[in-house]
Amino acid sequence: MLTKRIIPCLDVKDNRVVKGVNFVNLRDAGDPVELGARYSDEGADELVFLDITATIRSQKTIVEMVEKVAQKVFIPFTVGGGISTADQIGLLLRSGADKCSINTAAVFQPDLLRESAERFGSQCVVLAIDARRTQNKDNHWHVCVKAGSEPTDLDAVEWAVRAQQLGAGEILLTSMDADGTQAGYDIALTRAIAEAVDIPVIASGGAGSLESMFEVLEEGKADAVLAASIFHYGTYSIRQTKEFLAQQGVLIRPV
Repeated sequence: MLTKRIIPCLDVKDNRVVKGVNFVNLRDAGDPVELGARYSDEGADELVFLDITATIRSQKTIVEMVEKVAQKVFIPFTVGGGISTADQIGLLLRSGADKCSINTAAVFQPDLLRESAERFGSQCVVLAIDARRTQNKDNHWHVCVKAGSEPTDLDAVEWAVRAQQLGAGEILLTSMDADGTQAGYDIALTRAIAEAVDIPVIASGGAGSLESMFEVLEEGKADAVLAASIFHYGTYSIRQTKEFLAQQGVLIRPV
C-alpha cells in the first residue's frame, strides 16, 4: 500500500504566489521560490507550481523560476501552465522539474500525452483536469480549459480514462466548483475518477480542514491531496496535517 502524499500548490502570477476563489479574486501569498523551499523544509511530499499567466509570459521567465526552485527545493515538484509541446516539457525537465502538468493542450492535442510519455516516461506526464459539475445531470462533470474559463463537452471521467491510455502517469484533478472555497473537496468527482483509472489521482479544490483531507483520501480514494490557501495563510502546517492523518490511520510519510 502506497503512502498518501501531501502536496502544497503554488499558483504563480507575475512571479508571485496567488490564491483566489473559483479561479478569480486573487490574493498575494508570497515568493514562489521562498515558499517552495519552506514547504520542502517542513516535510511536504511534493510541490506543484502552476503558472496561471504562462500563456502570455515568456518561456524564459518560467524556466528561470524552475531553475531557482530546483536549487532550493529537495522534493519532487511539478510545473504546469501554458505547456503545449513535448519540447517545452523537455526544457522544463532539464531545468530541474520532475514532472510537467498539461491541461488545455492535451484536450486539443491528445497525442501530446503519448509523445511526451514516449520521450520522457509516463512518470513525468501529469494530466491536469479542471472539472465542473454538469447542471441538471447527477454525478456528471465536464472538462474546462484555459484556466477553467472555457467549458467543453468532454466528460471528465471518460477523458481521464483516455488520458491514461495515451500515457499520462498521474491525474491532477481540480473541482472548479470547490476551488478556493475551503468547503471541502468534491468527493463524488474524485472517487469517480479514481475508480475509473489505475494511475494516481491528486485531489484538488476545496481544502478547508484536516477532516476534508482525510475524507477525500478515504472516501474519495485519492492518492494525494493538493492544498493552497490553508497552507499559504497558516491555517494548518504540513506537520499538523500529517500528524492528524496518521492519527486517523492514513499511511503517511512522517515529517
